[in-house]
Amino acid sequence: MSIAKNLLSIKNTLPEQVTLVAVSKTKPVPDLMEAYDAGQRIFGENKIQEMADKWEEMPKDIQWHMIGHVQTNKVKFMATFVSLIHGVDSFKLLKEINKQALKNNRVIDCLLQMHIAKEETKFGLDEEELNSLIASSEFVEMKNIRITGLMGMATFTDNQDQIKKEFSHLKIIFDKLQSQQTENNQMNTLSMGMSGDYKLAIACGSTMVRIGSSIFGGRN
Repeated sequence: MSIAKNLLSIKNTLPEQVTLVAVSKTKPVPDLMEAYDAGQRIFGENKIQEMADKWEEMPKDIQWHMIGHVQTNKVKFMATFVSLIHGVDSFKLLKEINKQALKNNRVIDCLLQMHIAKEETKFGLDEEELNSLIASSEFVEMKNIRITGLMGMATFTDNQDQIKKEFSHLKIIFDKLQSQQTENNQMNTLSMGMSGDYKLAIACGSTMVRIGSSIFGGRN
């Protein structure tokens, strides 16, 4: 099937409250434009330079989401245009985003990445780190970032019970934080679920799914 057909068939399965991020990393601009022409306006990239190059070239009504691990020294290269940073996994990174957003006279939306998987290789905060970050006076004083939700990646496994347990755990953390909203803590997005597990993620309460290969085909 074509990219446009893949995209529309996935969109037809998504509930109204779920946002689709088309994960376009490593894919050429003509592929992204096929999805754009079919109505897609949110694209996810995992390398800042590649995202910046595509931003230069493509229509300006696109929302660019940074979904990969972010190095603090690279934040400045996307601070002018990025719509949402999914993988904020440290206070140090959050401070740098706030600093670069201030330089660009912007408020940048961020998701805090939680470590919910059994694999040590996944990045993310644990619950204790999350709570101390949000309770800190330094966080409250940050005027150029807005935490709009949480992101998490489940263990890469065929065990559906394991995945469900991890997604459900993240939903509980998210629900708790929704009752503690402040000016820069506006919890409304729970980003979990990719091509292989997005239906289960939605069943567990996800409001944003990141889907790449099911739209664009496999990566080389």
